[in-house]
Amino acid sequence: MSVEVFVEICREGAILPRYANPGDAGMDVFAAEDTIIRPGETVIIPTGLKLAIPEGYEIQIRPRSGISLNTPLRLSNSPGTIDSGYRNELGIIMTNTSSLCCYNQEELLSLDSKGNIYGTYKIKKGDRIAQMVLQVVPRIKFVQVDSVEGIGNDRGGGFGSTGVR
Repeated sequence: MSVEVFVEICREGAILPRYANPGDAGMDVFAAEDTIIRPGETVIIPTGLKLAIPEGYEIQIRPRSGISLNTPLRLSNSPGTIDSGYRNELGIIMTNTSSLCCYNQEELLSLDSKGNIYGTYKIKKGDRIAQMVLQVVPRIKFVQVDSVEGIGNDRGGGFGSTGVR
């Protein structure tokens, strides 16, 4: 099954999202310009794309596992939701969780060979920075009741009540 999503390229050299392998759920999303992310900083990385998502769908922006495993870079609102009515440029909100200094030591900023604070990351134009997944969005119809007790299963607990083992 495929769904048409219309796309406008709004920055020169922007790369359309694409599947890395047949059967993948997520499409790689690419940076449209070089972006520096200093320790503790949150930035919006432009993609150079504007989308027209069909009504009844959303696009979720999710992290790439390699970035999460190998760097301190994190998507700040993961998963991010792109609603069908949004028509501005798609931007990826990313945070560099590196610390500026070590704990229990004097605050001292180290610089790398390019004069950046140690722990600064550079996203290069064309880097794969996130994934996008198209999702169907059913509409919720709330039915107000006096009590939800007795409706379906009441498993109780929550908030870690089942432990970790």
